[in-house]
Amino acid sequence: MSGIKLSIRIWDAPVRLFHWLLAALIVALYVSRFLDLMWLHYRLGEVTLSLLIFRLSWGFFGSETARFATFLKPPRSALAHLASFRLGTKGESVGHNPAGGWMVLLLLALLFAQALSGLFARADRNSAGPLNHLLAKPSSDLVSAFHTWNFYVLLAAIIVHLLAILAYAVIRRENLLRPMISGKKRLPATTRAPRLASPLLALALYLLAAAAVAVIVTL
Repeated sequence: MSGIKLSIRIWDAPVRLFHWLLAALIVALYVSRFLDLMWLHYRLGEVTLSLLIFRLSWGFFGSETARFATFLKPPRSALAHLASFRLGTKGESVGHNPAGGWMVLLLLALLFAQALSGLFARADRNSAGPLNHLLAKPSSDLVSAFHTWNFYVLLAAIIVHLLAILAYAVIRRENLLRPMISGKKRLPATTRAPRLASPLLALALYLLAAAAVAVIVTL
């Protein structure tokens, strides 16, 4: 039985939707800022923040592979995983591997910083985030500068993330994109399928997240 592999569902629909919607939103946010469509930029930022709050809650109450307690391994495990990367052996991680888990945490932290600072940032004399009025000008300028600076840090992290996906495909012969599309991965038949939470729970958590953002932007 050790050589037999089965297609096992490791990613639930909410995680996959979050992943691809967030990717599309990041592109749309950049384009809207580039075209100076700030009214659209702010609305997209609010949607992004609602998705991030949902993902944070899903990391505690969602499916097994989505939980932080499951995929955040000790740093030494991540370093050991990276040290073995050059061996080129195909990985059989259920969910995020030890290094990937920390990359997810970094990306989420940078995205949260970007979305939250965007609420207070001022783009120009005529457009500002919905909470910019709560700040004095020196604080507003500081937050606005951070919002710009953090974008480039986030962009660098995204590029590293994409390069890592390419490296896994070429060196370890492991396609990380396919499971995030289909939700399934071929794993040894002895692998225990992870517990997946209800999509209705995901919907309820997202609605709460969206409601929280709606309240925040009216402060």
